[in-house]
Amino acid sequence: MENEQHREAAYLKLEMMGYRVGQALVERLTRDRPRFGDTLDVVKYVCKDLWTAAFRKQIDNLKTNHKGVYVLTDNNFRWLLRMSTEGGPGDASRKAYPFLAFPCGLVRGALANLGISAAVGAEVALIPQCTFHVKITKS
Repeated sequence: MENEQHREAAYLKLEMMGYRVGQALVERLTRDRPRFGDTLDVVKYVCKDLWTAAFRKQIDNLKTNHKGVYVLTDNNFRWLLRMSTEGGPGDASRKAYPFLAFPCGLVRGALANLGISAAVGAEVALIPQCTFHVKITKS
C-alpha cells in the first residue's frame, strides 16, 4: 500500500512538471500569434504545433464529439517505441502509465495557458500507439 502511494505521488509530480512545461512552451510558441477563435482551433494547435515542438511529429488523429471531448491519437508515440511487454494490453497500459503522466500534464498545461480548463488522461492498448482523452471542464 505504501509503495502504491509513493508511485502515485511520483506520477502526480511528473504530471505537474509536464503542466509547467506545457504552460511555458505554449507561452513561447504563441508569443507572436493572434488569439484563437474557438476551442477546436486551440486543440488543433496543440495537435500540430505543440506536439511537433515537443515530440518532433504531429498527432496522427484527432476526433471530437463537438461537446467538449477530444481524442488525440499518436500511432508511434516516441516515448513508447522501444517498450515491449509479454502480458498483453493490460500489462502494456500498466507499464506505459509512468511515461504518460508528463505528456498528459503537458497538454493540460498548454490548454490552461490558452484559457481552457481540461482533464487529460491517456491509455495504451497496443504499444507504441497512445490515445489521449481531453475533456473540457467548465471553470
